[in-house]
Amino acid sequence: MIFKHLLVGPLDVNCFILGCEKTKESIVIDPGGNVQDIIDFLTTNHLKLKYILCTHSHFDHIGGNKQLKDFTGAKIAIHKDEADSITNISSTAALFGMKIDNSPEADILLNDGDKLYVGEEITLTTIHTPGHSSGSSSFLLENSKIIFVGDTLFAGSIGRTDLPGGDFSTLINSVKKNIFTLPDETTVLPGHGPDTSVGEEKRHNPFF
Repeated sequence: MIFKHLLVGPLDVNCFILGCEKTKESIVIDPGGNVQDIIDFLTTNHLKLKYILCTHSHFDHIGGNKQLKDFTGAKIAIHKDEADSITNISSTAALFGMKIDNSPEADILLNDGDKLYVGEEITLTTIHTPGHSSGSSSFLLENSKIIFVGDTLFAGSIGRTDLPGGDFSTLINSVKKNIFTLPDETTVLPGHGPDTSVGEEKRHNPFF
């Protein structure tokens, strides 16, 4: 499997590119900006982008959706509870003094348990983990111990819950029920900052 991590956008979002070595199909998770860097990697590695996968609809995570979809024709996928907010990010970005294009509508509205298949090597399972936003979701990479958690969980911290759709108790329950039940050695790849593990956060995260 081809795996690439990029820091993108004005708030240094962790963007991940996964590609199938055999078929060259690929998926991009949270293209918050720096779209040319994403396109350059896809082009250099002869990858065809199948999906643009969004952990949630905050502008720093999906700011590159429009440009990337326009260039590649890939399908945008996000949890169904983010369907309305995904197309209304420019006004929120403006509050932070940033100009961001609204994302196109999602092509695929995900439910908890839905799977996305990329080539012959990559299967991602949707795990609804609300709390940072109503439709925040994590994605478990099957046949490996890796989970992409967006802004639900960070190394030593959690996502903020003071934005629309956020709720502290919901987020805490999401992590305990859906992430901390995974094996301790599972690698946690958050939306910002360094990676961590389920065991590390269970033992040392001060919010739990």
